[in-house]
Amino acid sequence: MSSVSAWLLLVVSLPAQSTTARMRVWRGLKALGCVALRDGAYLLPAGEEREQALRGLGDECTGEGGTAWLMAAQPIHRDESQAWQQLFDRSEDYAELRKSWKEANRGLARLSATELTRLQRKCLRDIETLQAIDFFPGESGAEAAAAWAEFNHRIEQLLSPDEPHEAKGGIERLDAESYRGRTWATRRRLWVDRVASAWLIRRFIDPDAKFKWLAAPSECPKRALGFDFDGAAFTHVGDRVTFETLMASFGLEDDPALVRLGAMVHQLDVGGEPVPEAVGFEAVLAGARERLDDDDALLAEMSTVLDSLHAHFGRQAARNKT
Repeated sequence: MSSVSAWLLLVVSLPAQSTTARMRVWRGLKALGCVALRDGAYLLPAGEEREQALRGLGDECTGEGGTAWLMAAQPIHRDESQAWQQLFDRSEDYAELRKSWKEANRGLARLSATELTRLQRKCLRDIETLQAIDFFPGESGAEAAAAWAEFNHRIEQLLSPDEPHEAKGGIERLDAESYRGRTWATRRRLWVDRVASAWLIRRFIDPDAKFKWLAAPSECPKRALGFDFDGAAFTHVGDRVTFETLMASFGLEDDPALVRLGAMVHQLDVGGEPVPEAVGFEAVLAGARERLDDDDALLAEMSTVLDSLHAHFGRQAARNKT
């Protein structure tokens, strides 16, 4: 563990009647990862952003009629510096997270898609919040990161069983005229990439497409065009998800609204740059899956949503050109 020589110390007091302000300041200090040396004295490793945040909390205290002093602090001896760093050991916090994931893992199979998604988001927020205040990362943090990756993979498997692996190679440009009136097949209980890809196929590639929803990829008929599973005609290629592979295959990447939709699907399927509309789309899809057991009905309902998003992104692109 490397030694830190620069520290920040905030000493604050608030009037006894300022209960609401006291709670607000306390929550702010906790969110920053401060350690309380004693009542009203809070320590942090130095840093420009942390200094600004502490100064803001100090200003809030003085605005409520209290007092605040923000000071630079420095231990006299190296041993004391190590002791200060040890105050920020997050091992127990990481252990609590891992314990909660272990307990949650026992009941994952009984959760709905909406509940799984909600749990996944909460757990991700929990570990990201802890990592943000883990100023001296160590073995416990690395172990927790590995445990989170394993737990998150378990959730992803339940949300999207048989999710395809990334395939190597290039993408051949195809003529949509040769792919009209075909049967297309993918895994049933549609999720983000599959429902968006099915919409893209019917809307831009094969208006007369028929779809077969598979219990397992091995059930794909020989004459059907499979998509979004390992070995399918259209699946993940390189860093592209299936939706993006279909776009590239059929020359649809000149449509800026589709590119924006592709970015949204990519983020929700494998991660990536945030797209503001992604959270809303995922919530609508999760709710539709709860209400509708039939994938044809699910595709019909989500096609309306995707049509609307395509129009929305199209208008945005047009405005950006002017």
